[in-house]
Amino acid sequence: MNEQLEALLRQIIHPETEQNIVDSGFVDRADMGEDGSIAITLRFQKARDPFAQKIKRIVEAKVAEEYPNNKAIVIIREAAPKPRRQENITTTTDICRVVAIASGKGGVGKSTVTANLAVALRQRGYNVGILDADIYGPSQTKMFGVEDYVPDAERDDEGHDFIIPSQSLGIKIMSIGFFIRPTDALMWRGGMAVNALHQLIHQTRWGKLDYLLVDLPPGTGDIHLSIINELKISGAVIVSTPQQVAVADVVRGVEMFRHPQVDIPVLGIVENMAWFTPEELPNNRYYLFGNGGAKRYAEAAGVDLLGQVPIIQSIMDGGDEGRPAGGYDPRVEEYYAEIAAKVVDKLPTEC
Repeated sequence: MNEQLEALLRQIIHPETEQNIVDSGFVDRADMGEDGSIAITLRFQKARDPFAQKIKRIVEAKVAEEYPNNKAIVIIREAAPKPRRQENITTTTDICRVVAIASGKGGVGKSTVTANLAVALRQRGYNVGILDADIYGPSQTKMFGVEDYVPDAERDDEGHDFIIPSQSLGIKIMSIGFFIRPTDALMWRGGMAVNALHQLIHQTRWGKLDYLLVDLPPGTGDIHLSIINELKISGAVIVSTPQQVAVADVVRGVEMFRHPQVDIPVLGIVENMAWFTPEELPNNRYYLFGNGGAKRYAEAAGVDLLGQVPIIQSIMDGGDEGRPAGGYDPRVEEYYAEIAAKVVDKLPTEC
């Protein structure tokens, strides 16, 4: 949408909603061609909106006043009928265990841990899926090199629509990143994000999964509460760096899951970026973000430390190249195999 035209259209108020027609969702298109021609499409939910023609005339007058020398066309279209809501239809019934991967703050490597833990579980022979619920910063499409995947949809005999997830390394992946361009800024209010997640959770063709890992956004908020309400979460894994400022935020994450109204078991903490060892100095450890902060908190809070993952170049390279390092670098595989084993041991063996 052309920014100048959008600003102009925001001056027009719909009499019924008492909001401008852009925020009310009545502007479907507002473009200006290279030759200066203007094309605006207004879309109304009602088949015969009583204000449609009036608003069209106001738009035409505003455009003519602002751009007297430009050729302009304003079109009215009826919105497509709203799809029938699929009440009580869910594709999650064959998911055995759901593990939430959370962090108190961003930048601690939560998505990297999610991707490599999924690979480690898959290497143990489990059927694994990932729900990228980090609505405002989806990373799993990049982590697994499936940014270009365009989800197909299929309809069953009863008219219910389902979304086909991507697959990489034998792992099923669903992310909001499949539905937006990488350059898009997702300026959604909480309700819009929650509705999008509802669809991703309940309409994705998950099939039979032993583990579904949910990559949550950083912090605590609407998305977390929505996931908790929508899915029966078996346990949570908290990711942190050793840094004190990161550990301080971990406390809030742990307490959210421990809250009586939430009551989700905290399986443990993963201390990411725990230290750095140069290849030429294999016996040296450099604690770039502090030494053992998350480990000390885990001990004090009575939470298990699932593992400490050092900074290894292949972990960063693998994330950028779309192939998690846990699938090809034995050094990385060793750490995540330990974490996966502990996660498996802490969850029920039977569904």
